[in-house]
Amino acid sequence: MKRRVVITGMGVVAPNGHGLEAFEQALREGRSGIRHIPELAELNFACQVGGIPQEFDAVRKRYFDHEELQSMNGNIGYASVAAVDAWRDAGFAVPEASDQQVDWETGIIAGSGIGGMDTIAQTLVPMVNGGNVRRMGSRIVEQVMNSATSARIAGLLALGNQVTSNSSACSTGNEAVIDAMRRIREGLATRMLAGGSEGASPYIWAGFDAMRVICKKFNDRPGEASRPMSASAAGFVPGAGGALLLLEELESALNRGARIYAEVLGGIVNCGGHRMGGSITAPNPEGVKRCIRGAVADAGIDPGEIDAINGHLTATYADPIEVKNWSEALGRGPENFPWINATKSMIGHCLGAAGAIECVAAVLQLYRGFVHPSINCGDLHPEIAPYERSVPQKAVACPDLKIVAKAGFGFGDVNSCLIFRKWEP
Repeated sequence: MKRRVVITGMGVVAPNGHGLEAFEQALREGRSGIRHIPELAELNFACQVGGIPQEFDAVRKRYFDHEELQSMNGNIGYASVAAVDAWRDAGFAVPEASDQQVDWETGIIAGSGIGGMDTIAQTLVPMVNGGNVRRMGSRIVEQVMNSATSARIAGLLALGNQVTSNSSACSTGNEAVIDAMRRIREGLATRMLAGGSEGASPYIWAGFDAMRVICKKFNDRPGEASRPMSASAAGFVPGAGGALLLLEELESALNRGARIYAEVLGGIVNCGGHRMGGSITAPNPEGVKRCIRGAVADAGIDPGEIDAINGHLTATYADPIEVKNWSEALGRGPENFPWINATKSMIGHCLGAAGAIECVAAVLQLYRGFVHPSINCGDLHPEIAPYERSVPQKAVACPDLKIVAKAGFGFGDVNSCLIFRKWEP
């Protein structure tokens, strides 16, 4: 009998708000965190807007001392703040560095899509090419190794269970939550922090600009640039940030009287194999549908029970295809389709952090009983227009919201889908 898994803590650093209260308020208001970024204009990027958490240097200085900050680039910093927030939100105290106790029952899976590229570009490569390796300092490895994020947080919180970092492009955050859920289910951990982060850097975003898949038509109107499901969508808007969720075995949560945000009912990851229309940049529709159906089966629910979908929905040509895939996978047409919204409309595409931040959005909607708006899609794509009644243009109060699906379909033809249920004792 598999153990039940619930969410008892969350932390989020998003372009439109740091912390659960600020983030929830921004979601309800449909407040965009997309801004013009002068550096991108100076570097001749076609896309000159993006979503970056505001005043973050001041934020992280409230959390960490000078010594700790020496090992944190933007990517690690976002994740570390979110992890501490999630830990405290779940009712735990951050241990002192001198405390020798290790929490053997708790681990972390915290990934990123590209990670420390800014550190590599700005520090590592110039110093190596300049023959200044000995002047580089000993902290560089801690910032560029793929597992740096989870390793740093493990040290902050004295975590002794599985500590690892995953990377599956835009599906990274969802995948981390699914892997953490399975570890708890199998009895290998009592608690797992899970999520993802991504730094804000032109070096991280440049490749996408070169591919011409990010938005260049709204540089003078940043708040309107991210347009999932819109007929005038012009590519995704790059974003940055981080989020961590604390997953916990139900019995443990109940025994300590923890507040429970939601239950993680199930989840699946797969790949479309770069066939049947799938490629490094496009999902195989059959793979997507298999992923959705697999998550529903793993959750043990009927497709008709899903009340809302927090989609991947990036403001590219793939949006109408995604909605069609959901419809076919769930066997639900426009007449009985669930709510569907795109958190990316307000924060952009935060790459490896996208799934994690959007999981927090999905869970907040369940916990608080609302569906946040998808902004900038008053002109729905013609192929999505039949589903108009299911696309909220303003926040909708939904006290009976019980089951939300969260998806991620990433570069590499990799897919992930999670099913969350409102916690009702």
